[in-house]
Amino acid sequence: MTASTALLPAVVRPAVEDRQWLSSDHCADTVLDLLDNLGWTLVDTPEANVHAMSPDGRVYVGWLPENPTAWKRNIVWQVRVQPTEGDPWVQEFGLHTPSEGVAGFIAALVAHSSR
Repeated sequence: MTASTALLPAVVRPAVEDRQWLSSDHCADTVLDLLDNLGWTLVDTPEANVHAMSPDGRVYVGWLPENPTAWKRNIVWQVRVQPTEGDPWVQEFGLHTPSEGVAGFIAALVAHSSR
């Protein structure tokens, strides 16, 4: 079956001037809700930092708003990965990185991990 292009719905794209880009709300909920829904272990500290570990223990995510060492380096998010094979690596995100961007990064990491 083929359909005439006149019958197909038009693709609607916002005008460039109408596009709203993400900006940081300085809130961790988007990321922490994702990790909780994925079954990760979350531990919050009295200082208001949150540490999360993947079920296999190979990925750590830290929300570090009150960690002096992280602040000196201008980061609030740290992702550490220990692959089964290969070298460990770290990705860090600053205060002004939107939590949706960090959540998207983690979702892609999880989606592309091999089992």
